[in-house]
Amino acid sequence: MESDVKIFTPKTDNYATTPAKKVELGEVDFALCPFESVISYRTKKKPFPAVAIAALLGEDLSAIACLQDSGISTPKDLDGQTYASYQARYEDEIVRQMIINDGGNGNLDIVYPKKLGIWDTILTRKTDATWIFLNWEGLQAKKENIRLSTFKMKDYGIPYGYSPVLFADAEKVAQKEKAYRNFLKATKKGYLFAISNPKEAIEYLAPHVAKNDRNIDLLESQKFTSQYYGDEKTWGTLDAKKVMEYLTWLYEKGLERQQLKVDTLLAKSLF
Repeated sequence: MESDVKIFTPKTDNYATTPAKKVELGEVDFALCPFESVISYRTKKKPFPAVAIAALLGEDLSAIACLQDSGISTPKDLDGQTYASYQARYEDEIVRQMIINDGGNGNLDIVYPKKLGIWDTILTRKTDATWIFLNWEGLQAKKENIRLSTFKMKDYGIPYGYSPVLFADAEKVAQKEKAYRNFLKATKKGYLFAISNPKEAIEYLAPHVAKNDRNIDLLESQKFTSQYYGDEKTWGTLDAKKVMEYLTWLYEKGLERQQLKVDTLLAKSLF
């Protein structure tokens, strides 16, 4: 049966409008984004009823990265260095806090390059560090014999949330529950298929990979990532306790002015 699902990538408009913003504007039903986007949309001046409906990975596979020969061997060494930011709401302060937790001062020179070119600023040494996914840029660097130093949030006292999640409008979740439930059912089936059939899975993926990412070993990436997809029972689930720890951390660090309730940020189970 032919699918009615249309998939758009940030490359379409060079990230002029973020995926989450497209959900808010009603241009799309779902977006892939970090969990903090859900928080951000709920707490902005004119709140938007954003919810996370599924986590694509059970564990955070992101990290702050820099070239190994840069002399930066630990987060505190980032003091005084240049960080290429995606300008996510909490990103800059999270990185500063990581430096502080490691004994540094949190003094960063933060710049905001074009989002789709941020990784290249590291490779060309225009910036010193940025936020990457270990299963994507991390593997790309490995294939090209580029040695990286990477720092994960959990290793420096930051209870980072889920990334990415499927982001949606809570009102549309209620209005289109059956359709959304079917979408998640099909998505889950696809991820579980990819675990058992990695070679076939990347054949479907390959045509959609951006041109500048085609040097990534997709099979290695899939095998690495699929360890964190979960299984028939756990795929997509969001642990309320884990979310609460992240919300509490944001509040205690002054990054959020209100203590948010977990149940307002998570859609009721659609599985």
